[in-house]
Amino acid sequence: MAVILVVEDEMVIRLAAEWAIEDLGHTPLLADDLESALLHLSASQHIDMLFVDIRLGKLALGGYDVANQAIGIRPGLRVLYTSGSPLTADMSDLFVGGGQFIQKPYWPEQLELAVGKLLH
Repeated sequence: MAVILVVEDEMVIRLAAEWAIEDLGHTPLLADDLESALLHLSASQHIDMLFVDIRLGKLALGGYDVANQAIGIRPGLRVLYTSGSPLTADMSDLFVGGGQFIQKPYWPEQLELAVGKLLH
């Protein structure tokens, strides 16, 4: 069982990710912006993976900002990126932490496969 920090600014999508992660047997932590993500990352609780939306509205680089700061706080943290847009080379050039990607909307089986790749 892994602890996965989900950073998603759209509530419905964040809740869907929470349920999908719970159904896979993992523990989700939820954040809707950089500040709340940093609170989780700065706490003493163990976190295995960051699942972050690339296009977070209030940040210049969106989920990339979150991922870069997360890696700074917790080196070795694995990162799974998501977006409603297809993956491009420009997007993947900014990936850190293992840099896997899953496009929205995703099926639970796709999420399970992506999480498995990052954690093993």
